[in-house]
Amino acid sequence: MLERIQLLRNIGQFDSVNAAAQIPLSTLTVIYGENGRGKTTLSSVFRSLSTGDASLVQERHRLGAAHPPHVVLGFAGGATAQFQNGAWSTPMPRIAIFDDAFVAANVCSGVEIGTGHRQNLHELILGAQGVALNTTLQGHVSRVEEHNRTLTQRANAIPAAARGSLNVDDFCALAADPDIEGSIATAERNLAAARSADVIRQQAAFLPLTLPGFDVDAMNALLGRTLPDLEAEAAARVRAHLRNLGRGGETWVSDGMGRIAGASQGNDHEVCPFCAQDLAGSPLIQHYQAYFSEAYDGLKSAITQTGQGINTTHGGEVPAAFERAVRVAAQGRTFWNAFTDVPEVEVDTAAVLRAWTAARDSVLTVLRAKAAAPLEFMAISPETIALIEVYDAHRADISALSISLQGSNAPIAVVKEQAANADVAARTADLMRLQAVRARHSEPLSGLCTDYLTEKAAKTATEALRTQARAALDNYRQNIFPAYEAAINTYLQRFNAGFRLAAVSPVNTRGGSSCSYNVVINNVSVALTADAGPAFRNTLSAGDRNTLALAFFFASLDQDPQLEQKILVIDDPMTSLDEHRSLTTVQEMRRMQARVSQVIVLSHSKPFLCQLWEGADTAARQAMLIRRDGVGSTLAVWDVNNDCITEHDRRHGLVAAYLQAADPAIERGVAAALRHILEAFMRVAYPATFPPGMLLGPFLGICQQRVGLQNEILSQADVDELRATLAYANRFHHDTNAAYETEAINDQELAHFSERVLAFARRG
Repeated sequence: MLERIQLLRNIGQFDSVNAAAQIPLSTLTVIYGENGRGKTTLSSVFRSLSTGDASLVQERHRLGAAHPPHVVLGFAGGATAQFQNGAWSTPMPRIAIFDDAFVAANVCSGVEIGTGHRQNLHELILGAQGVALNTTLQGHVSRVEEHNRTLTQRANAIPAAARGSLNVDDFCALAADPDIEGSIATAERNLAAARSADVIRQQAAFLPLTLPGFDVDAMNALLGRTLPDLEAEAAARVRAHLRNLGRGGETWVSDGMGRIAGASQGNDHEVCPFCAQDLAGSPLIQHYQAYFSEAYDGLKSAITQTGQGINTTHGGEVPAAFERAVRVAAQGRTFWNAFTDVPEVEVDTAAVLRAWTAARDSVLTVLRAKAAAPLEFMAISPETIALIEVYDAHRADISALSISLQGSNAPIAVVKEQAANADVAARTADLMRLQAVRARHSEPLSGLCTDYLTEKAAKTATEALRTQARAALDNYRQNIFPAYEAAINTYLQRFNAGFRLAAVSPVNTRGGSSCSYNVVINNVSVALTADAGPAFRNTLSAGDRNTLALAFFFASLDQDPQLEQKILVIDDPMTSLDEHRSLTTVQEMRRMQARVSQVIVLSHSKPFLCQLWEGADTAARQAMLIRRDGVGSTLAVWDVNNDCITEHDRRHGLVAAYLQAADPAIERGVAAALRHILEAFMRVAYPATFPPGMLLGPFLGICQQRVGLQNEILSQADVDELRATLAYANRFHHDTNAAYETEAINDQELAHFSERVLAFARRG
């Protein structure tokens, strides 16, 4: 509770005021001041203390003051709140304030309702718990916006040229390919194949590459053949004879041996085809016959054929054809390697031909020697074997290369098939995607994508928190908003407002949570804003708007779980209020006083403050006034009783006037005044038994108990009369009849009980 206003210096109309330091404030404190004396300044001080907004004090820096504002307020328990050096020493958030600022913030600044009004009303309805939920939500919303800004920055850092046609999310989501270079090479070949479909269709696959071999075993077998059935001596003599014959002698003799049969026809013996002599006595004939036998001829023929076969297989155009085959294979490899993996064709044809020629020539040399001496045992020399082995090594390399190239024919067939049906655009897209994968997982893009994905994951996590916070707030609002609407309409009914609210509901906007509602007048729903026709601005008067604001204020207090700790500051609630609402306003303040820690009411209306004062407990009330002090203002104790009009006299005159001339316009006020007249009379007549704050019901109980005793207060007849008149009067009071405002009034009955009440109050 605020106990003292110890110092107001250099603020508003207050120069250096400490006069109120000795005036203790109470549970109910009323402060009277004429307009312009400083009520709004005090209200701004309290609002600044509640919100911690120092500007509310600083903007009221007293004109002409050399020093900054300085405020000292004393609270219960010796606590002090001090505004000095542009800040409060400690905040006091438990202060709730109704003033023009509240109306402007939550209802309207003039005649129009803006977005800020509905946002402020949303927080007002939510209360502390809901505001905390909403603050949490808005914090997540703000962080999501921060994430979005950061994501935009990090997305812009990733060059569009590197992404190609992909957006940032798709680009960063590309998975790594451990063999990206191989994949790109394949894609490039596939694209090249698609673009070269006609050429590929015409290009031949690989043909086998072969080199003929040397059958060393067969040649050794041939070279090792002899004619065991021929005598070596005969063979030697024949060879010696043939040498004597000179060149071609062996052929000449061999031919002559074939002619013996023809020359011997008609004779019983063989004759020489040259001289026709009998050959029976010639020692060479037997040798010739053995030497030039059929087996001998076959051996020579085999040697000749083997030599010719080697010349055919290993000579002539065969080496040139091999060179051409290697060259075609190399060209094919160059072509096909653009579309599939083809082994290198690296053949040193010159070296192959050298080894080939050397082996061939060495083999032919041996065969020539055998042909010259068919009956001699011969074999391929180690030197020739070595040459053949060198050549065979080349043959093995060529065979392996041929097998590899042949193995490429299956992929080539696939390339041909795919090229025939290839989609160039699709292959281009595949290649571009793979190039994007390579770029995505290469620095610096890899790091930039990591930063982007990290921020995106953080945003997703924050969005999840935002969703949870919104669900919690929505669940809370589903309960609080209907209750708040009902509370507002209850207060509007109590304030005799000619309208009510409907569809009070929360609204989520991009700018934050807001509140929407309709004003219902004569069962017609009126929108808050409209370009033409009925709207808030043209259907509610200034008094209606102020009444609505007060209903908002009281309804929000009803939702406050810590209401009993609140200090209420109400600044000029009667501004623009119609007179018929003053009583209900006072009643609501009295009801609220019992529920809060303290109520401080500032007003320029003495009658209003007197109404509030009269019904309050004398032990729990204090009155102050703001009066002129030179060119400024100061605080002082206010003697309320000297300034207030006696309500008892007013009520008594009202009832007497009604008895003189019935007036339907005042009959409900007359009915309501009857109980107050009885209470005022009892308080004067029996002050010891009927002290302030006591009700007539308990008082009647005491009177009934004392009937016939020495300390009797009222006789039985008086008790009965008081009970009867009170029963009628209670029909027109809110605390004894919930429907008091609609209670039917009969003129004759009202006049009858009015006479009885006035008569009872005149007894003495």
